[in-house]
Amino acid sequence: MKGTGKERRKKKQMLERIQKIMAQGGIASRREAERLILDGRVTLNGKVVEELGTKADTEKDYIKVNGRLITRPEPKTYIMLFKPRGYVTTSKDPEGRPTVMELLEKVKVRVFPVGRLDYDTEGLILCTNDGDLAHRLQHPSHEIPKTYLVKVDGVPTQDGIVKLRNGIKLKDGMTAPARVKIIKKAEANSWLEIIIHEGRNRQIKRMFEAIGHSVIKLKREGLAFLSLGDLKPAEYRHLTAEEIKKLKEI
Repeated sequence: MKGTGKERRKKKQMLERIQKIMAQGGIASRREAERLILDGRVTLNGKVVEELGTKADTEKDYIKVNGRLITRPEPKTYIMLFKPRGYVTTSKDPEGRPTVMELLEKVKVRVFPVGRLDYDTEGLILCTNDGDLAHRLQHPSHEIPKTYLVKVDGVPTQDGIVKLRNGIKLKDGMTAPARVKIIKKAEANSWLEIIIHEGRNRQIKRMFEAIGHSVIKLKREGLAFLSLGDLKPAEYRHLTAEEIKKLKEI
């Protein structure tokens, strides 16, 4: 006997594309999940998944990635962490350096950092198990602003500031225009605020080096509308429902 229309609709609603299940489970972003599927590294009930449109039911199907079973998706978690200097923004480090994940040992669900901050850079890093949101926040098309406080050697000239504001040529191409202002200056060094939406490797350090100033200290103060507020190094807090809603609307 066939199920009722209501039962069939419920069953259909329980089926999700495998890459979506992987993203919801914090395994990878959807794009990364698709790559894993195409590489033949994902199985469904013991069979290699060959099509990106394949769907599964997390209540009863068994999905494995690289031989490891994916459990039922954990509740979505969104954390703002004040990354201290001297930590790497990865889950593990082959050199044995401290990782930001060690600061989140009390968090009961598995999360991963959105983007990265250099080892000697401190400041705001978002950690989540929402792969879709992580992908959206990092995609260049969304131009998510990132606010940094920078201490540099010497005091940049107005000409140097204008170059940063207009975009400056680096080895990997021109940077997008940045918002820059001097906050405090002395004879030997100065503090500036710079807002960019790109995320190239060592970008801010290279931008200031291009106008003749080495970076002494770098701190990310904000991401989109989020700011560190009263958080101290190594502290973290969960985002509010309103903050999560606003992030998803970006």
